[in-house]
Amino acid sequence: MSGAHNGNVLECHGLRKTFGDLVAVDDVGFEIAEGETYGLLGPNGAGKTTSISMICGLLERDAGEVFVDGAELTTRSVAPKRSIGYVPQELAIYPDLTARENLTFFARLYGLSGEELKTRVDEVLAVIGLSDRADDTTEEFSGGMKRRLNIGIGLLHKPHLLVLDEPTVGVDPQSRNAILESVEQLSTQGMAVLYTTHYMEEAERLCDRVGIIDHGKIVAEGTRRELVELVGQKDRVRLLASGDLEGAVNATRDLDYVLEVAAREGGLDFIVECAADNLTALLGRLSSAELAITSVDVDEPNLEAVFLHLTGRALRD
Repeated sequence: MSGAHNGNVLECHGLRKTFGDLVAVDDVGFEIAEGETYGLLGPNGAGKTTSISMICGLLERDAGEVFVDGAELTTRSVAPKRSIGYVPQELAIYPDLTARENLTFFARLYGLSGEELKTRVDEVLAVIGLSDRADDTTEEFSGGMKRRLNIGIGLLHKPHLLVLDEPTVGVDPQSRNAILESVEQLSTQGMAVLYTTHYMEEAERLCDRVGIIDHGKIVAEGTRRELVELVGQKDRVRLLASGDLEGAVNATRDLDYVLEVAAREGGLDFIVECAADNLTALLGRLSSAELAITSVDVDEPNLEAVFLHLTGRALRD
């Protein structure tokens, strides 16, 4: 295959890696466009880290191709690797240096110097929310702050592709949220992001598209909505209401996006196509019925349900 760019920052195809008799990665492939966050979602041991190690040129692959910005990348590549910011699971920081000193050290490795180096370090400190702790040694930092600094190191050279390997493992909820907010900000700035996780809620929050990986294979890929539709899951809408419930059932039964509707004590239950798009219209139809609605609850199927359907086991197994 040629290194066709097609607007994609990353293209990888047919990645395979074995360790003895163990097939760790088997025919993995996907693309990531500029400004897109792609999630590789799967349990521990599914092949996520092995896949990204091959993508970043850190691990020799048995088969497959990787292109970054249209240039083929191997373990011996130099130029394509400059486009990648890799943030590993293990912390790659010096505990006896301050946050600023850590960033300055790695910035010099990236070839930055002088005023450009100082400016970039300050910019990264702001992005990761550590400006006020810039001159504290990192051994004083919480686990979450160290994780954020780890991400900052990967951002110093303004990579086109940021690869994050389970960046929130072992951090407290507040730090975890700060990390997720930082990643959300990066994608809006046009950076392509490859995000591996076994946390379903992170994939749902961050990722434009998700590849579900299990036993080294990508078993499904798409947007959250596409994945949910793949297994036939639909949205449930529950209304707490009083009044003419049967009249409301009759008033909404003919709507093409209403698959099922039933009156129950205290309200109505609907199964609908894409509640996010159709809820306003549904409530508009109900406004003509003699009904007093006190609450609306929408239950959208999640990626946990998709993973269970596709693999026969829960994501956390």
